[in-house]
Amino acid sequence: MDDVSALPAAARRDASSDRPSGTAFADALPPESPLPMPVQSLAAWDPALAHRPSRHHARPHAARLLVFGGAILLTGYGGWQMYETVSVSGSPTALQYVLVALFLLTFSWIALAFTSAILGFAVLLRRPRLPPVPAGLATRTAILMPVYNEGTARTFAAIEAMREAVDATGLGPAFDWFVLSDSTQADAWIAEERAFLALRDALGPDARLYYRHRRKNHHRKAGNIGDFVTRWGGAYDHMLVLDADSLMTGDSVVRLAGAMEADPDAGIVQTLPLIINRNTLFARVTQFAARIYGPVIATGLGHWSGRDGNYWGHNAIIRTKAFAAACGLPDLPGKPPFGGHVLSHDFVEAALIRRAGWAVYMLPTLPGSYEESPPSLIDVAVRDRRWAQGNLQHARIIGAAGLKPASRQHFATGIAGYAASPFWLCQLVVGIALVLQTAYVKPEYFTTEFGLYPVFPRFDPVRALQLFGLTMGILLAPKFLGLLLALIDGPVRRTCGGAGRLVASCLIEILLSALIAPIAMVIQSGSVFSILAGRDTGWNPQRRDDGSIPFADIVRRHRWHTALGLVSGVAAFAIATSLFLWMAPTILGLVLAIPISWASGQLALGLALKRRGLLMTPEERAPPPIAIRAGALAARNQARGLDEADALAALHADPGLAEAHTRMLPSAEPRPRGSVDVDHTLAQAKVVEAETLDEARTWLGPKERMALLHDRALLDRLARLAP
Repeated sequence: MDDVSALPAAARRDASSDRPSGTAFADALPPESPLPMPVQSLAAWDPALAHRPSRHHARPHAARLLVFGGAILLTGYGGWQMYETVSVSGSPTALQYVLVALFLLTFSWIALAFTSAILGFAVLLRRPRLPPVPAGLATRTAILMPVYNEGTARTFAAIEAMREAVDATGLGPAFDWFVLSDSTQADAWIAEERAFLALRDALGPDARLYYRHRRKNHHRKAGNIGDFVTRWGGAYDHMLVLDADSLMTGDSVVRLAGAMEADPDAGIVQTLPLIINRNTLFARVTQFAARIYGPVIATGLGHWSGRDGNYWGHNAIIRTKAFAAACGLPDLPGKPPFGGHVLSHDFVEAALIRRAGWAVYMLPTLPGSYEESPPSLIDVAVRDRRWAQGNLQHARIIGAAGLKPASRQHFATGIAGYAASPFWLCQLVVGIALVLQTAYVKPEYFTTEFGLYPVFPRFDPVRALQLFGLTMGILLAPKFLGLLLALIDGPVRRTCGGAGRLVASCLIEILLSALIAPIAMVIQSGSVFSILAGRDTGWNPQRRDDGSIPFADIVRRHRWHTALGLVSGVAAFAIATSLFLWMAPTILGLVLAIPISWASGQLALGLALKRRGLLMTPEERAPPPIAIRAGALAARNQARGLDEADALAALHADPGLAEAHTRMLPSAEPRPRGSVDVDHTLAQAKVVEAETLDEARTWLGPKERMALLHDRALLDRLARLAP
């Protein structure tokens, strides 16, 4: 077993139910609902596994026809215009055909986003109704907070604030709270235990708060959730999965539980988390865009998806038995990056639950669901690299038997989102090659076809300008639709600083996004190329604070982007002024990559705009009470030193903490005969050799500290060292 503290006892029964409160799933589910089991390949996934025939629900056929039919028509029109643009001099060359094909691929991506946003705009104009607040709940829900080397002060502040908010609704007894730790750093692990013990003591005998630390973070977050489901999920009808930066109001939580309870066919109900608490320039731009434009795009997606929706991995409620029966993820054959553990597991889990007959849908207008965002461009790039690998893995899953067409579309959209950057880059390269061909390649006078004049690969400048305008209009339309909705919504308009500041903020966001876009394009292209070359990303914890990155690191990360921009600019200007002007936005973004990336993480720049009322959101002007409460609790936890203490020093100084930590450890696992745990052996030798705590702290490396924390005998030896 893994490290467990105060988890529900298997023998205890809840007062409001005959259901065992903490049995494993094998004891709590009917025998026809199998546990998730590892399989060797996608061919072994049985579409009939735990299939639940859904009741008849109206499918959004008209919405899908509008979105996909409109996108196809727009793409066809754009492709025809591009063909006419490049074929003005006659039959296009092979290179021009390549340019048309690349244009079609990139244009189809923005056309689909445009038609989906049109649908979302129309739906939001009607102000869709929210699920009601339930008067009572007959079901039980586990609220899960997976953590991985996170800031403990903030994480447990969020747990405490959400717990208080849910209890304030009067429905608190229907929810239990779990902190599921996969932390691999000793300091983080002990900080989590300190925070958990303190919070549980403060909550008293009815805490309903549990903590578990896994010895190994097998399969990362998916494995973390899967471990909970197979061991304790049988006690709960639903689980509400959070992220380490999640925050949800009590009203939002109970509405989700009520919606799941009222819909027996629902497998996942997803919210749209809004970004809050961000202050760096980049994070404020992201926060503003998510608040003003995000609902338009998400509502359109949710409407055409209907009950064939998607799952984004957090701030969503899941029917536990549906997850247990349908979501046993396999390790894909082969090595990473395309084999091994599925990184973007949430899309796959939604597809599998939908395949088994359960509904997956979104409530994009449900208020009170929040998250945070990375503070800088580099932080986003680090996270995006992992997402790129996970989404490209879906190319091996999209053809799995029994998946719904909409689920395959979600996979395809995710793949296209990362393939779009290399396609855009290739389109630029082909465009440059065509201009070079026009400028320097000698025309062929005697071709296989009779003609009085040589054929030059020319472009129609008027049609090209019209096509550029069409592309920009389709690309920016979702932003303007979101802006229009904000302008006609009085409370939103006023809390964003009024119409003038709202429009100015939108223009600032568009300008900064335009400068960042070519940098992101090159970064994403590099990620895709490295994945295709077989490089694995791993899984690093996400940086969530507002601290800036050292300038030397910024230069190191972006020096090649700047060099590429300079070379492209000089080459384009030398070839033709028109080419330079055409590429100017891309060249400018790349040349300024270093200062743009530096500015993105600057707290001072973000706060300067905030003081002028720019890039403001309603949640920033009038912060949600739960965000204020979580912030106050985080400050209190930081004042207590939760994020600063050294694990070994904390255990040595607090015998009560050391005793509690030892009590939470599982029984030692027998090692295979002849095997040697190098980290444990080194930790044992160093602790035995040390005479003082300072010596042990100096000598023990990170992995050796973790080995020590798992060994009761070494912990006892540590406690007897001199200070």
